[in-house]
Amino acid sequence: MPDFRVHARPPTADPAEIALTADESHHLVAVNRATEGATVVAFDGRGAEWICELAKADKRSALLRVRFHQKAKPLPYSITLGQALPMGGAMDSIVRKATEIGVARIVPLQSERTQVHLDGARAESKIDKWEGAALEAAKQCGNPWLPEIQPVQPAAAFMESARGYDLKLIASLQPGARPLKTVLAAYRSAQNRAPRDVLWLVGPEGDFTPAEMSQSRTFGFEPITLGPLVLRCETAAVYALSILSYELQTPPG
Repeated sequence: MPDFRVHARPPTADPAEIALTADESHHLVAVNRATEGATVVAFDGRGAEWICELAKADKRSALLRVRFHQKAKPLPYSITLGQALPMGGAMDSIVRKATEIGVARIVPLQSERTQVHLDGARAESKIDKWEGAALEAAKQCGNPWLPEIQPVQPAAAFMESARGYDLKLIASLQPGARPLKTVLAAYRSAQNRAPRDVLWLVGPEGDFTPAEMSQSRTFGFEPITLGPLVLRCETAAVYALSILSYELQTPPG
């Protein structure tokens, strides 16, 4: 992968040149110290990439000369993470790791045990911050797809409205939760294919309440065990997404 990646959304799909925003110009030239003639990959977060040469190394208005354009092939599956808001800066880390893993969508949730409450301007500010964290992660790992980060919403309402998924999973510490491999094998056996669109809910510190777990089952969520140990919520999210991504990429043995 080339050393330099920038985010850009040119007005046409086949531009000869790409003018970068002030923020992207500063990051490329002042922070990453790219010089004229350097190879730069511009990506729009929707799978399009332009392989470019840095034509003007201006930290306020850098200009790229396009060599060629390419479209990245999307993953054969789509994962949505419904994440109950954790304390501190853990959500920033979850967003970064989810982007690296290739999650398509992130839905921040207010649950009964959520200790962080966001509304109005504060919620919008957080969304902007998380989108910035996702962009930073995409640049570093080479992911040409940025996850959609939806507005903060109540967990109960989201559970009720979540439709159109092949599988709806919820990480659970309760007895009776099944291993992911078992649930995926049952789906493959019944549908004769792997799931293509999967939703996974992960709770906050202290997990979802028994009432929320009961509600999730009412709306078709499958409780999934992440093992015998109690994981921090950011660990649980990364672990859950990693094993799901691996299983969806791996043909059944």
